Amino acid sequence: MGRTISRRRGRRSQVAGRIAYLRRLALLALLLSLAFAGSAHASSWVAVKGARGPGPAKYDVTHVRIFGPKSAKRVLILVPGYISGAGDFTEIAPDIVKRVPNLQVWAWDRRPNAFEDTSVFAKGDPDRAYSYYLNGGTVDGKTFEPLDPATVPFVRDWGLKLELEDLRTVVLKARDGGRRQVILGGHSLGGSTTAAYAAWDFNGHPGYKDLTGLVLVDGGLLGTFATPSLKRVKQRLTAIRKGNPFEDLLGLGIPWAAGVFTEVATLYAHTKPNEPSVIQQYPLIPPDVRPPVPATNEAALGYAFDASTSPKSLALIQVHAGRLAASGDPRPWQAGELTPLPRLEAGFNSEPGNAVEWYFPSRLRLDVDGANGLDRNAITKFLGLREYHLAQVNIPLYAFETNLTHGRVLRGARRFAAASKVPRTTLVADHGASHLDPLFAAPAKNKFLTTVVPFLKSLR
Repeated sequence: MGRTISRRRGRRSQVAGRIAYLRRLALLALLLSLAFAGSAHASSWVAVKGARGPGPAKYDVTHVRIFGPKSAKRVLILVPGYISGAGDFTEIAPDIVKRVPNLQVWAWDRRPNAFEDTSVFAKGDPDRAYSYYLNGGTVDGKTFEPLDPATVPFVRDWGLKLELEDLRTVVLKARDGGRRQVILGGHSLGGSTTAAYAAWDFNGHPGYKDLTGLVLVDGGLLGTFATPSLKRVKQRLTAIRKGNPFEDLLGLGIPWAAGVFTEVATLYAHTKPNEPSVIQQYPLIPPDVRPPVPATNEAALGYAFDASTSPKSLALIQVHAGRLAASGDPRPWQAGELTPLPRLEAGFNSEPGNAVEWYFPSRLRLDVDGANGLDRNAITKFLGLREYHLAQVNIPLYAFETNLTHGRVLRGARRFAAASKVPRTTLVADHGASHLDPLFAAPAKNKFLTTVVPFLKSLR
């Protein structure tokens, strides 16, 4: 009898052990699946020592937000566009790494972002942000003090040369740790920067030799954007030397306004989408971006960004997001086009590393315009631009075009390929998309995403 009881207890113990073992295996599998699923969306914010530039050494640093698995052996670096920051890639970067194995995406933030006081935005409270940035309020014992341009005269020399030297420190860091490939890409002016990097001479070293591919997203050179005359270049440089060194997107004489207005608006839309718009009533908001009727926070944001209602002067920030609803008080937003507003909000509310560069150096814009020819000419000589190696560039090229430039992005890409040794090109157009749609459109509706993924996979 005792032996029978003992055998039964033994079998029960074995069954219990197996159950416990199976439970541990199931838990481990769950944890691994969660880790794998989250790896594409997790990100880290990393400082990268930059080149030695004009001004205090504390500004010789840039940052990247890194998406994708640490074990990845390939890196796609994405450069933001005009008056833009790393937040531009908050949504598209996870979309890409989810679909391209063994890849990280590094979203770059340029050095001028060190001038931004985003301390209250980082707390995520739109009412406190509105009070602090737009209403003279005190938060945690502080009041907002915008950068005085007169205190940073050295920014007048923060041009393309310094930007590319900073970018090269990021490229070289991306090659650390046994990573085999670095692909360089950019949106808008970031696409222009990408083309310039490939042809640039870094003290005898051609930029393209650091890279395995180029990705131009609605940007580029060789006629993609403005081509100034030497006379106009000299006039613009004189104006920079004598005046404000920063761009003023809204024409208010306040360089930081575009960044602050946008982040306050997107923060309200994100946290209080259906409440009456606060930013709509702010007196400095340009009239042509205000809805004609009382709107919700989300609808006011959509009205300012959507291509059907946003003014032509703001084409660089437009998306296809929907329209104002036909009725309601306040009037809500009716979605249904390419870009869901929550994706746009996520990018512009990303901290650290939002989607707007509050203080964008005018010298950088001038130099990028001057580099348009990608060769040695009177303008590049005057500005000190070392575009010497276009003819030798021998890496694959991808270019994507929206309706912004009416065909000039792909025309510039074709000229780039024809003047170089680019072995193959992938050229894609979606003229039903606006300038920011490739970065924020829903994955199922994003032609950029569905075409850049095969290109990236093909780079072996």
